[in-house]
Amino acid sequence: MLIDTHCHLDLLEHKPLDQVLHDASEVGVKKLLCIGASNGVESCEIANKLSTENENIWASIGVHPHDADKTKLEEVANLASNEKVVAIGEAGLDFFREWSDFDEQRKLFKESITLAKELNKPLIIHCRDAEEETIKILKELDAKKVGGVFHCFGKSADFATEVGELNFKISLTGIITFKSAHTLREEVAKIPLEQIMLETDCPYMAPEPYRGKPAEPMHVLNIAQKLADIRETSLENIAEQTSKNAFELFGI
Repeated sequence: MLIDTHCHLDLLEHKPLDQVLHDASEVGVKKLLCIGASNGVESCEIANKLSTENENIWASIGVHPHDADKTKLEEVANLASNEKVVAIGEAGLDFFREWSDFDEQRKLFKESITLAKELNKPLIIHCRDAEEETIKILKELDAKKVGGVFHCFGKSADFATEVGELNFKISLTGIITFKSAHTLREEVAKIPLEQIMLETDCPYMAPEPYRGKPAEPMHVLNIAQKLADIRETSLENIAEQTSKNAFELFGI
C-alpha cells in the first residue's frame, strides 16, 4: 500500500474524481491526504467535504502563505475539529516571489503553529527560500510538540537532519524523477528512510514519464519506484516504511 500524503484534489480538472481515485487504487495508492490550503476558504471546505464523504481520503486545513493577504486563519479554523482533518497546513513562508506580504506570512505562520498546538495536530510546512526563518519560528513557538512534515522537499540531507531534530519528517515529490535532479537524488540517498514520506502535490510536478501532464495520486507509484532505485532496495520496502511513517504522523 502507498499513501499520497499531499494532493490538491480540488485543483484536478482533467478527469473526474471517481476516476482519479480508481486509477490510484489500481496501482496501490489506497489513502490520500487532501490539502485544504490552495485556494483560501473554498479549498478547505472542499477538502473537509471530500474527507467526510470518502473513507480513504483525509484532510488538512490551513491557509497557504500565498494567500496571507486575503484569507484569515479564523475563517477556516472551525473546520479543523473534524476527526478526518489530521493536520494543519500547508503553512509556512514563501519568499521566492512576493505574492503576499512577508510580514503577513510570518503572522499567519505563527497563528497556524498556535492552532496546531491547540488541536494537537501536526503541521504541513511550505518553505521556499525561507529556510532559516522557518526554522527560527518553529523553534520560537516550540512546534516540536506537534511536529509535522516539510512537504515538497528539495534540500540537503543536512537540512533534513535539522528538521528531524525538530520532530519533522520530509516528503518527496516527482522532482526526484527529473533528469536534472542529480544532486537531490544524492541527498535523498543519505536521509533515513524512517523520516521520508511520499506525495504528488498534484496537479503539480508530475514525475517522469508524465512530465507536462497533471500529476495525480496514482503517480506516487512512480515516485516510490524511483526512491527504491535510489536506495537500492525493493519497492515493497519503500511502500511499507513510507506508509508506516505517514500512519505514525497522521494516523492514516
